[in-house]
Amino acid sequence: MTEFLKMHGLGNDFIVFDARDPANAVPDKISPAAARWVTDRHFGLGCDQILVIRSSTKADVFMEILNSDGSQAAACGNGTRCVADFVMPASSSEASIETAAGVLMARRDAKTGHIAVDMGPAYLGWQDVPLASKMDTSAVDLGPMAPAPAICHSIGNPHAVLLVDDAEAIDLAKIGPALEMHPLFPDRANISFVHQLGTNRFRMRVWERGGGITLACGSGASAVGVAAHRAGLSGRVNDIVMDGGTVTIDWQDDGTDTGRVIMQGPVAYVCRGQLSDELEQRLRAV
Repeated sequence: MTEFLKMHGLGNDFIVFDARDPANAVPDKISPAAARWVTDRHFGLGCDQILVIRSSTKADVFMEILNSDGSQAAACGNGTRCVADFVMPASSSEASIETAAGVLMARRDAKTGHIAVDMGPAYLGWQDVPLASKMDTSAVDLGPMAPAPAICHSIGNPHAVLLVDDAEAIDLAKIGPALEMHPLFPDRANISFVHQLGTNRFRMRVWERGGGITLACGSGASAVGVAAHRAGLSGRVNDIVMDGGTVTIDWQDDGTDTGRVIMQGPVAYVCRGQLSDELEQRLRAV
């Protein structure tokens, strides 16, 4: 028997498997084919990503992240907030989540009840993104399909932020996948199109690496907050408005070029359930 939980952060939705309980039959490895079945919105459970909670010797838990195309992700801001809310005991307002990108700290805001996650530093070097060759990451030319130069950096995974006049006018389904696979991104990249709404407030639409169009992307919103400040358009604390709602990004000034990025916003529980025999078999497929 395999139980699951469905959660979302501003519409960025996840199927969560808790593998810490031996009675919950979660395989040690979920294959790309199995991940594609689970995430399928017609034949599976349907979600943007799968989150597997496993035991950790470095943090409260380890979070494995699988995209809807079956690939793995090193970081997921909204997923981290969801898992933190789930594993955080009632007696505590903090949790530590180990990911492939490192250990992330999360806390619950006493006023709003929202979960804030320390996404770690923003890495600005071309080799950190990574890009295929040395260049200025504040103005990356992605060719004629890109409506603007990209501001690129890593927030645990590679991001390209394009500041445009109107993000709503972008054909995201056409341009997003082409830029994700651009030769300058050896590991592919998350692509965000952004325009300014007001002081320290930005509208963002995102094409996620390995996931396509999503209603929200936590690491993407973090990348937008960093890009807005790098471009001289804002301070270090910004509200990022996505299709699913708004998060607050604080790119903290710690005296270094990187600084730590804090993302805060709500999480929600959708349902709990148990896999059917057919889907459970597919979960174990190689």
